[in-house]
Amino acid sequence: MKIRTIRSYVLRVPLGDKLFYSSQAAFPERNSYLVRIETDTGLVGWGEGGQYGPPEPVAACIDHVLAPKLIGRDPTEPVRIWEELYNFSRDFGQKGTYVEAISALDIALWDIAGQSAGLPVWKMLGGRFRDAVPAYATGCYYPQDFSRLPELLRSLEEEASGYADAGFEMLKVKIGLLSLKDDIERLRVIRAAVGPDIGMLVDANHAYNATSAIRMGRMMEPLDVRFFEEPVVPEDKAGYRRVRAENPVPVAGGECEFTRYGFAELIGSGCVDIAQPDLAVCGGFTAFKQILAFASTHGVGVIPHVWGSGIAVAAALQAIATIPPIPHTANPIALQNEPIVEFDRKHNPLRDDLLDQRFALAEGKLAVPDAPGLGVTVNEAALQRFSVQ
Repeated sequence: MKIRTIRSYVLRVPLGDKLFYSSQAAFPERNSYLVRIETDTGLVGWGEGGQYGPPEPVAACIDHVLAPKLIGRDPTEPVRIWEELYNFSRDFGQKGTYVEAISALDIALWDIAGQSAGLPVWKMLGGRFRDAVPAYATGCYYPQDFSRLPELLRSLEEEASGYADAGFEMLKVKIGLLSLKDDIERLRVIRAAVGPDIGMLVDANHAYNATSAIRMGRMMEPLDVRFFEEPVVPEDKAGYRRVRAENPVPVAGGECEFTRYGFAELIGSGCVDIAQPDLAVCGGFTAFKQILAFASTHGVGVIPHVWGSGIAVAAALQAIATIPPIPHTANPIALQNEPIVEFDRKHNPLRDDLLDQRFALAEGKLAVPDAPGLGVTVNEAALQRFSVQ
């Protein structure tokens, strides 16, 4: 079996009046880069790469540089291909677009390898520890008119209560766009709305310097916040270590980090309690397994970041299924030593309408796909509807 064709898809869906903000910017659209790899036997694998910027650079990297190197290759050797592509590009692509492109290709190759063997990716990676993963709702972003605090607080109360009523036992809230005073008031309203038993997580999207992050962490402690994601910019490793040492909330990070080399520094230098590799960014399944091994030797939990289309969600579920409880206990507890999956709840047709399958919460969990490969199929009509090329 050999790779016959590799095709790129840039997907876009304008959000219109559903626009929302994180601490960094408005989100006027949902976008994604998908790669389709077809073999001479007719098997098709799908991968996703890049989550934070425009998808066109990833497409250009694959179309003009990496794809020509893979035509005619055996697609069931993803680890070997990963190492060859990374060694080719390491002098100019240790982070960023080239690794995002390798991530997309790697996910698609594992998809094909699983289909060829008649096995889901989780079994190809060595077996799963769970057939469903506890999910947390990512929501409570900022609306377009985020300056009107009284109205904002009322809508937050309703939104947060809705997640609890839907069966989520954990909720991640965006912070960092407003002042510390206003954001802590948002968190107090949410805590009052969902009660004491719902796990609250926060994500600053690197909005703070270390001093402000430490202040925010101390203000959040009475609200029983379970982790503080990206408190400072990803380059500021010293800031991460200071925040981790001086604030009482566990520190999470890594969605903007790449490969085993980047996570060796992030984890090995004591920056985080929880590592958050994104399968579509860090290097795909191949890099994920290496990062997981390194994290487990340092007692650091691994909770992959998830964003993008349904392909990214499927890949994350396949990967998370293989994470052992860290540390092992006879009764793993979600977030304490049992991994959880991010389930973004903002409007996203690329997640909800792209696949023939639909991810649905059941008893607070998402089921891990069992079919060969990623276990999902792309709906061709939806693909054409969302594609801009």
